[in-house]
Amino acid sequence: MKIKYIKWPILISLLLVITLIQYSSPEVYAESPIKIIVNGKRVTSDVDPYISNDRTLVPIRVIAEELDSVVEWDNDNRAVHISKEDIHILLRIDSNLVEYTNDNETTYTVIDVAPQVKEDRTFVPIRLISNALGVGIEWNNDERAVYINSSKSSEVAPFFDVKISSVESGQTIAGTTDLYTSTPNGAPAKAAEIKYLLLDRDTAKGFVIAGGTDLTKSYEWIPAMEDNGSKILVSAFYDEQGKFLAGDSIPVTVKINPQIKLSGITEGQLITSGMVPLSTSLNFLAPYVKYEMINPDNGAKYISPGVDPEQPFNMIPVVEDNGTLSVRVIAYDTEGNAYEGDYVNVKIDVDSYLYLGGVKQGQTIDGSVTLSAQRNFNVTDTEYIMIDNVTGEETQLFKSGYGSYTWFPGPEYAGSKDLYVRVKDTAGSTHTSGRVNVNVSGTPKLLLQGVGPGQVLTSTANLNVKTNVNLESIKYILTNARTGSEMIISEKDTAVIIPEKGDDGSWSVRAEGTYGGKTIKTEEVKLTIYTGELFPAKPVIEKDLYLDMVSGLAVNTRSKTGMSAALQVAQAILETGWGQSVPVDKYTGQFSYNLFGIKGKGTKGSVTSNTWEEYNGVAFRIDADFRAYNNEKESWQDHKDLLLYMERYAPFREVMYDSTKGAWALKRCGYATDSQYAIKLIDIINLYDLKELDKVTI
Repeated sequence: MKIKYIKWPILISLLLVITLIQYSSPEVYAESPIKIIVNGKRVTSDVDPYISNDRTLVPIRVIAEELDSVVEWDNDNRAVHISKEDIHILLRIDSNLVEYTNDNETTYTVIDVAPQVKEDRTFVPIRLISNALGVGIEWNNDERAVYINSSKSSEVAPFFDVKISSVESGQTIAGTTDLYTSTPNGAPAKAAEIKYLLLDRDTAKGFVIAGGTDLTKSYEWIPAMEDNGSKILVSAFYDEQGKFLAGDSIPVTVKINPQIKLSGITEGQLITSGMVPLSTSLNFLAPYVKYEMINPDNGAKYISPGVDPEQPFNMIPVVEDNGTLSVRVIAYDTEGNAYEGDYVNVKIDVDSYLYLGGVKQGQTIDGSVTLSAQRNFNVTDTEYIMIDNVTGEETQLFKSGYGSYTWFPGPEYAGSKDLYVRVKDTAGSTHTSGRVNVNVSGTPKLLLQGVGPGQVLTSTANLNVKTNVNLESIKYILTNARTGSEMIISEKDTAVIIPEKGDDGSWSVRAEGTYGGKTIKTEEVKLTIYTGELFPAKPVIEKDLYLDMVSGLAVNTRSKTGMSAALQVAQAILETGWGQSVPVDKYTGQFSYNLFGIKGKGTKGSVTSNTWEEYNGVAFRIDADFRAYNNEKESWQDHKDLLLYMERYAPFREVMYDSTKGAWALKRCGYATDSQYAIKLIDIINLYDLKELDKVTI
């Protein structure tokens, strides 16, 4: 599209930014004022020109008095509308994007200096007027004068020699699209990063959709359903400080007709065994997908939980699936709307299998093992059987409907044994696994439960033992580490430690039992007793003020790094329960300002709080060091640095501008073990409309 120009004078109650051809010294302003000449007539101004960032800015109100056009100020949107017949220009204060409309055709351009307001006047680049209206404008450096001549015409001259070349102006975007910006004269000087933005045409605000530090690379853009509509696609180069250097902009229309393709299986495929990895191809960005499997023969239906759209999902057919199985993918957008793919029908013909899990052939058992029935069909009864290889005698170790069994064999089981599992399926048929030969040591053992190594006892602890023999007697012994004195706290099956004043310090506890006239002991478990004041986690701020506080920190980080502010806030909400549970030193009360629950040492050292460990199958609390900071800003900075510089988070950094991609990348990088961590973050972002924090402009 070519812009049609008019040569009528135009009334512009704005200010004008003049790009000086040779002038670069700000001090000249004080030596001589800049003159404005409109159609051969010098006009005076009520506001003096000034120089900013090597640009000369001059007031244009006097020019407006000499030209004939209509100017309207939109205070709500801080925008200026300039119009003359079929020409309209839209400028937004502090935005480098300009909208031109000529004969109902709209184009966009990116300018080097955003319109500014000073002394109630608006400043715009001189080339903006020239491009939009085709009037002649010249700068005379010797005279320090701007000449505006409405009788002369000018051609459109782009501000920058960069161009979005992989997408055409007005193109309809229907799915995944490559984004590339050509630079005939090379990347702009000092350019360190390129970003692609998708902006709303009404507000000129939107989101970063792609980008990186490779200035010559083609970047992949996967539009989201919420991107649908008339948009502005912008490419922008920035220096290391985040200063805009150059860019291009074009109108596009995003129109996603959801396309969902299931991979890993094909129509009519026969599946006879094993695990089948499924994957999904989408033409839009989905927060998560689910896999649905239906057996039309028996009506059985299974839908997976929400999973990572970019990771495989393992389908494991079972005997009950034999016959036709219809499989499809359901993708979801940020509002929870479901988009269903087509069913792929496969034939399942798997043989049943059953084997004993938890032990290996030839294994020596010198403790407890957990036996399981590994199978691919449903059962109603499960029996774990042992065979004595000397006598041939069978012993039922355990029977239940289904589930595992923890076996802790004692001396009576010593020797070579065969183990197997026998089950009954839902049709009443019996199935028997192969035998696993093991050697049972049968060593009498005693395991202490109720406390764990390194535990700090601050309240009552209930102790018991797990043993593989019938004890003749038992006693629990508590030892003072400082004095070496021992005391028997119980000679019953259980014991209780009740910390009292004066007990503070290091202790150890063990249990001793007798079997066959011999003494067997548990490990000596070292612990600490503390009876002083304990300080619980505390809020960092009132809950209703928390969102405002962290939003400010997140937006500041986004503006400097590009990291999604919505994602940062969601993490802070999830990790601290809206800032109401921030680690505090349990012994001193020192507040940590740790907004992300990060362990280790921070700028103010660390605080001691609780974490969980496991000993002899029982969970217990131990002390752990959590990073402490002087204020919440330091915590935010540390979390930012962790994600920006730690090697394991390199994949996250490639997509950190997007809250959805970033959430899944954090999960893949091991930030949290919770399988639903990414979905929890995405749900928080959507529920509280946090994506608004990621809106940007150019």
